[in-house]
Amino acid sequence: MPTASGVGLRLPHLTDVVATRPPAAWFEIHPENFLANPHAAELLVDIARDYPISVHSVGVSIGSASGIDRPHLARVRALVDRIDPIFVSGHLAWSTHAGEYLNDLLPLPYTSETLRIVSAHVDEVQDALGREYLVENPSSYAGFSTSTMTEVEFLSELVHRTRCRILCDVSNIYLSAHNLGFDADRYVAELPAEVIAELHLGGFEPEQGGGEVLIDTHGSRIAEPVWAFYARALERFGRKPTLIEWDNDIPTLDVILAEAARADAVSQSTAETKPCPRFLRSSA
Repeated sequence: MPTASGVGLRLPHLTDVVATRPPAAWFEIHPENFLANPHAAELLVDIARDYPISVHSVGVSIGSASGIDRPHLARVRALVDRIDPIFVSGHLAWSTHAGEYLNDLLPLPYTSETLRIVSAHVDEVQDALGREYLVENPSSYAGFSTSTMTEVEFLSELVHRTRCRILCDVSNIYLSAHNLGFDADRYVAELPAEVIAELHLGGFEPEQGGGEVLIDTHGSRIAEPVWAFYARALERFGRKPTLIEWDNDIPTLDVILAEAARADAVSQSTAETKPCPRFLRSSA
């Protein structure tokens, strides 16, 4: 399992990666980009011979009340079997309704009923894939007045019920804390560190018009305050495979690889320091 940082393998870079074999530690792919593109899938299989691959679905909607799209999940399983990825992951969100796919990852209220539905869906996904599934914390812009537990409590209980693990998006925590007004450091302190399998870092932008809301665009470099927050999160979690996400306004691959190198430098520097006491979990 790699401890170095990986980068998202997006279609504009696919042929370059096949031709040049750049110095990336590992790649993450969205399976939906390859399921209907046989040529891209063949190139991916070739790349997977030389690089670890992580599969990060944006179409397995574990939060949809109408249930999992089983034909889509079967197609994901077929691709997973071809490339044998190091991780398979998806979002704590919903994106389908009445057979329609929505081009967004929509939020959930954190209630016992939502937990029952999401747990059943995670069990179904893990059974269908024949492997562990990682669930990613979302980027948030509004909360639900009907929620009866925090996001950390919800994720912790989901892990307990299903034995899934967590893909901790560090940038999403920072962004959501800013938008909703909670303490990002406390969020990290309360997450069960032993079930964190992977970390994500991505760029965000202020909303258009100069508003205060941060939007998870994945279209820019990692913000400077997030690098400092990432270092503090590593004090809590230890070194974890970290993925640099860049999905919009995609630059040349060397720019994204440079962000991965910076993540490695932060991780190495943090590993050489002692854990910060404020990240020790309370027994209360």
